[in-house]
Amino acid sequence: MAQRERRDDGPAYAAVVAYDEVLANRIRTALSDESGLTERAMFGGLGFMLDGHMAVAAGSGGSLMVRVDPDDAADLVDGEAVTYMEMGGRSLHGWLLVGSACAADDDTLGRWVQRGVAFVRALPPKQQA
Repeated sequence: MAQRERRDDGPAYAAVVAYDEVLANRIRTALSDESGLTERAMFGGLGFMLDGHMAVAAGSGGSLMVRVDPDDAADLVDGEAVTYMEMGGRSLHGWLLVGSACAADDDTLGRWVQRGVAFVRALPPKQQA
């Protein structure tokens, strides 16, 4: 079983977090055999980190954020159910926003999660401070 860090600063923290808890639990299940797993609340979602690199995140309303190779992203984006993540008015070509319909069943969610895992496993582990 993977070790997890979980941040929980009480009711004030819970009021600000807008991620989908059901989706987060499904992601935890999909990542249960992965080593180096930690969780971190960020950007209104719950990020799932592997060896310090965020692979996927649970967003609000069942949306899933997935880290992918930027060279492969265009082939995965359909402009409707799967789009580029946007932050500060710019598209992040290494991050995709996957709508809840594309992660409705566990097999499909697992495939998206594994895309994120595959990409971050190809990166060197981040150095701990």
